Amino acid sequence: MGSPVWTPGAVPAWKATILLLNIISAAVAKRHVVYWNSTNTRLTAGDLSIQVNLNDYLDIYCPHYNDKGTLGPGQPETLALYLVGEASFQGCVETRRAIKRWECNTPYAPFGPVRFSEKIQRFTPFSLGFEFLPGRHYYYSSLPTDEGPPLPCMKLRVTVCCEPTSEGSKQIQETSPQRNVSSPRTASPPLLLILAFLLLTT
Repeated sequence: MGSPVWTPGAVPAWKATILLLNIISAAVAKRHVVYWNSTNTRLTAGDLSIQVNLNDYLDIYCPHYNDKGTLGPGQPETLALYLVGEASFQGCVETRRAIKRWECNTPYAPFGPVRFSEKIQRFTPFSLGFEFLPGRHYYYSSLPTDEGPPLPCMKLRVTVCCEPTSEGSKQIQETSPQRNVSSPRTASPPLLLILAFLLLTT
């Protein structure tokens, strides 16, 4: 019995399996985009609510300006985003229990608006990650930083689908086009599966 021969370019089966699972989960997950600034009237009105599934992503884009000349005499918007309880969400106030998620403090970022991504997952291996439960509502609101101008109250409600039932978890997702809220990823699952197959066979 000879020992197995390793050939350059061969991918171990366990690595190929992990790669394939990552590709499939990326194809299934949706990205929900919100442009977090005072021109987003859905945020300032407080009626922006999105429904997500576990393993989806919430992408928040910070206020951004191309250069200081485009802003005029005013100051750029800088703010901190918080994950808050429902009572704090109603009044847009910071409380002791609020969790600071991100700070939008680079309005002139050279490569476009700063993006923060929240993966909607039940368990997270990261200390700064947050764990979401199906059937629950989560509330985001923002407060202006000390360096920025006063801003209106901006808030977002995120609902994680779906509450477990005795018949099993029902996945219901309403899809309606909304301004400033993005659509799912456009990756084609069959194309990704073909790509994964080609990687495994080479």
